[in-house]
Amino acid sequence: MTSDTPEVPDAPSRPFAEALAAGPVVLDGGMSNQLESAGHDLSDELWSARLLAERPEAITEAHLAYYEAGADVAITSSYQATFEGFAKRGIGPERAAELLALSVGSAQEAARQATAKGARRPLYVAASVGPYGAMLADGSEYRGRYGLSVAELEAFHRPRLDVLAAAGPDVLALETIPDSDEAQALLRAIRGLGVPAWLSYSVAGGRTRAGQPLEEAFALAADADEVIAVGVNCCVPEDVDTAIETAARVTGKPVVAYPNSGETWNAQARAWEGSSSFSPQEVQGWLAAGARLVGGCCRVGPGAITGIATTLADG
Repeated sequence: MTSDTPEVPDAPSRPFAEALAAGPVVLDGGMSNQLESAGHDLSDELWSARLLAERPEAITEAHLAYYEAGADVAITSSYQATFEGFAKRGIGPERAAELLALSVGSAQEAARQATAKGARRPLYVAASVGPYGAMLADGSEYRGRYGLSVAELEAFHRPRLDVLAAAGPDVLALETIPDSDEAQALLRAIRGLGVPAWLSYSVAGGRTRAGQPLEEAFALAADADEVIAVGVNCCVPEDVDTAIETAARVTGKPVVAYPNSGETWNAQARAWEGSSSFSPQEVQGWLAAGARLVGGCCRVGPGAITGIATTLADG
C-alpha cells in the first residue's frame, strides 16, 4: 500500500453474515453514474477504475453519497480494475495491486466519514469482482462465452482476489457474472481467502446472459460455504422477481438483488439508451420472494437508494 491508501477503519460491530440474518440490508447504486454526475469523464476502457489512479478522493466522495443516502453497503470501484487492464495503461503489477487495495480503502474511508457525520448503523464494504468481459471493455460481460476454460478464468481472477481479500473488505461481490463457467471459476478462486462472498449473475429472462438455465447456474453455489448470498444484478428490474424465487429455492441462501435502471448499454457508443423502469417500491416484493440485500446497479443513483431505505423503514 502507498501513503494515499486510507487507514483501515474499525470493523463493523456485527459481521456481514449476521447482518444478513438479522434483516434486509441496503446496497448502494451505480458508481459510474454518480461519478459522471460529479463531472468525471469515464469514457475510457478503465471506466471508474481510472479515477483510482487519478482522483481517488472522487471515489470516496461517491461512496459517501450513497452511505448518506441510506446504503448500508458500498461496493468498491474495482469492478473493471484488473492487472491486465492496468497493464494496458502502462501501470505495472505492484502499482496495480496498490490501486486494487485502494479501491477497498476508499470505501472504508467513506464509511469512516459517514460515521463521523452521525451514521449510527453498521456500514460495510463489498469488494467488487467483475467478470472477465469487463476487462475487455467491449460489452462481452453481457454475453459471456469468452472461449476460455474454467481453469483459465480461475487463473485470471485469483491474483486480484488475493489482493482485494487482503485489503480487508467485509464481503466479496462476485457480480455481473454472465456465464456459469465463470461462476465455477470464481467459486474455485475464492476458496481459502477467508472472506465471505456473494455471487450475482447478469440475466435475461430465466437464463444467464450466456443462455444457461438459472436453476443450474444458482446450483453451483448451493454447497459453497464461502458464498453467503446469491442473486442477480445489472439486469432489467422486470427480470428480478423470477430470479429471486429461483435463487432462494435452489440454494436456500439469502438473495441479493440490485438491477440496473432498465436502460440498455450500447457497447459501441459506450452509453446507456432507453428509459428507466426502476422503482424503489418494488423492493417489498423482492423481500417477500427471499431477497435480503437490495439496491441498484448502473444508472440507479442516491435518490433511488434513499427511496429503498425509506420503503424498508416504513415496513
